[in-house]
Amino acid sequence: MPDLLDESVDVSVEGIFNWILLLTIFSIITVIGNYVGYKHPIYDSLVGMGILSVITLIGVWLERKLPLNISSIIYISLIGIFIAFPGVPTSETVLYYVSKVELLSIVTVFLAYVGIGIGKSWDEFKALGWKAIIVTVLVIASTYLGSAIVAHIVLVMTGVPM
Repeated sequence: MPDLLDESVDVSVEGIFNWILLLTIFSIITVIGNYVGYKHPIYDSLVGMGILSVITLIGVWLERKLPLNISSIIYISLIGIFIAFPGVPTSETVLYYVSKVELLSIVTVFLAYVGIGIGKSWDEFKALGWKAIIVTVLVIASTYLGSAIVAHIVLVMTGVPM
């Protein structure tokens, strides 16, 4: 069975369909999490995820179609910045709907997907040995601790009560 996301440079109908399917599943799960966890209206969250998914799809397509060696994340960021930039006719609509999608909802679904991806290659991960597990745990713990420290410093500097 081929991978859901084809890494080839060519953009096939099947590859685009796979991206649309993945983004649809991702969006539905995120919208459910958004509704349950943050009480955002389903319609608004769904439109926001639709906007984010279309931007993602266009960015991936540009990466594969243009002869430049630029990552899709650059295209996705530039498209998002452009359509949300003040003064652009799409700005108010994009900002309204995308603000109804909580980052934590997106990250939760993304990390679950990454976990599934690691699970699929568990044999390769085990082949790295016990040292790789220690390094992985330390990296994750350090990232979390570093983020918590930075967040704490920013909150204290902005006067948010603890």
